[in-house]
Amino acid sequence: MILDSINQELLVLKEKKNYRSLPTLIHDGREVILNGQRMLNLSSNDYLGLANDVSLREEFLKTMTPETFLPTSSSSRLLTGNFSDYQALEQQLATMFGAESALIFNSGYHANTGILPAVSNAQTLILADKLVHASLIDGIRLSSAKCIRYRHNDASQLQRLVSENHNLYAQIIIVTESIFSMDGDKADLCALVRLKKSYSNVLLYVDEAHAFGVRGEKGLGCAEEQDCINDIDFLVGTFGKAIASAGAYIVCRQVIREYLINKMRTFIFTTALPPVNIQWTAWVLQHLSALQYKRTHLLRISEKLKTALTGKGYHCPSVSHIVPMIIGASEDAILQAEELQRKGFYALPVRPPTVPEGTSRIRFSLTADITEHEIDQLIALING
Repeated sequence: MILDSINQELLVLKEKKNYRSLPTLIHDGREVILNGQRMLNLSSNDYLGLANDVSLREEFLKTMTPETFLPTSSSSRLLTGNFSDYQALEQQLATMFGAESALIFNSGYHANTGILPAVSNAQTLILADKLVHASLIDGIRLSSAKCIRYRHNDASQLQRLVSENHNLYAQIIIVTESIFSMDGDKADLCALVRLKKSYSNVLLYVDEAHAFGVRGEKGLGCAEEQDCINDIDFLVGTFGKAIASAGAYIVCRQVIREYLINKMRTFIFTTALPPVNIQWTAWVLQHLSALQYKRTHLLRISEKLKTALTGKGYHCPSVSHIVPMIIGASEDAILQAEELQRKGFYALPVRPPTVPEGTSRIRFSLTADITEHEIDQLIALING
């Protein structure tokens, strides 16, 4: 009976053109090969192109020996898994951000599903942007806090909600992304900081997953770009995108770090990342501030694509390297993606429930190793 129900639900997904399956991809540098067809990858989160930088890997591997190459930690950090590499990377992050402390997690999902349940209780109100990532939504659901989702980037509604509720709860946590993963637009972090500072019991949680490495003079994200790093209570980011590694971090006050170590279930009850991953992350971060030329190029080609899409009549809210071409119906988005793939561009449709009904889109996720000429070729293929 249960299997019949599952099968029926899968059939409904197929009818609505929202069924998903894993692609059998072969990766070859900037390109992917699918069913024998070679395509330029326009769907990767390798925003700085570092995952394809063989020379960077070669230099890193020269620092490795069989004794120092540790492919597993074999334990949680609270048992025997707390290698010195973790502490070194956390100090490196704290120094880079000019913060009191940092803490590393296994993934952005671990961070977002673990931090909010740890730091909130029944006397907490979470005010979350309507478009925050699924991991943040799951973290909110796992918490005992009440949650209200405010309209996307609607400062006036958020101000009203804080004003109406700040006396009713011990604490309010405002939750947002800096660059939003589907629309590619960004939050006004300075405005959120000003709102937070107007109340003694309001905290600010910012997920920089799609901004870390890409924005700011040193690549530290939108918080650096908007000069408000030290005003954000929970500054979270990931290594699995622009940094070409694995894991995530929070930059925070020391007392918050100590509290998370003691209370955060997704930190306590998991085997720590392999030390070799931590070493690789530290190696990449040493080069981050010198990659401004890549960040500049990435924003230039992103703006070029956005301008072209707008000129062809598409609504494109992006101000970043995530450039959506919002189409509407899932079936139409699939057809346009398939057409681009036939022409050599691996662009993928994004459909409900990832985005709201009626806003299916092709999400161009640009990287710094895409050339302007390739953007011109892509633009020429897109119908207005």
